[in-house]
Amino acid sequence: MDKAVRRYYQLKQKQKELEQELSELRAEILNHCEEQQLSELETKSYRVRLVLQERKEYDDDKLYEAIPDPEVWRLLSKADASKVASLIKLNVVPEDRIRDTYSVKRVSLLHVDKK
Repeated sequence: MDKAVRRYYQLKQKQKELEQELSELRAEILNHCEEQQLSELETKSYRVRLVLQERKEYDDDKLYEAIPDPEVWRLLSKADASKVASLIKLNVVPEDRIRDTYSVKRVSLLHVDKK
């Protein structure tokens, strides 16, 4: 068992190092593309695409005020964006009722494909 635990620890350390390096490289690529105002970039062997995505981040207190129904809150339990979106699609909660309960966060997704 000691061998398995030791190997697990080693791999977790390596994972942390890889995630740190990935984060740094991602930031470098995003900065380059933003400076050059590029949404796509091609190198000799790779194709890079930036995809902008908007995510809603809900404020628990404002959402609770907008949806005071305890039956609905039992379905939500907290301001989870995917659960709120589902309730809107199912017409349980009208979208106009929660219009002022969230802020929109823009996120850049990075896709790198080999040619």
